[in-house]
Amino acid sequence: MRVEITDEARRYIGTFDELVGVAPTDCLVFEDGDRVVFLIPAGEMADAVGPGGTTVERVEERLGASVELVEDADTPEAFVANALAPAAVRGVTVSRQNDVVAYVEVVDADRGVAIGADGRNIEVARALARRHFDIDDVQLA
Repeated sequence: MRVEITDEARRYIGTFDELVGVAPTDCLVFEDGDRVVFLIPAGEMADAVGPGGTTVERVEERLGASVELVEDADTPEAFVANALAPAAVRGVTVSRQNDVVAYVEVVDADRGVAIGADGRNIEVARALARRHFDIDDVQLA
């Protein structure tokens, strides 16, 4: 599957790579650039975050936006779980019937974390899962 990246997202990816030395594979820009989500290659999350989150803070200062990171994964189940981090995900089941839906079992105490304020976290999971694995919806089971 080929992901279309906008020119604006390419600029953000370039800036992130320049500042951090990690090249994100995708970028979602929300709310007039006030929030940017980068998809980080698997195994490179520690370098992307930096010690104590200092690298992310530097990127936020440069972009003037809130920055969130999601670690890529090879399977749709692991990908959706990563997209909902830091929520504790017990399991993900992908159902392929009329639509492709990822049902996510989250520890009860972390349901709010998985959803996020105004549904922001699950919105990111849905958008990335759609773009990278053709998943139509992500639902908490």
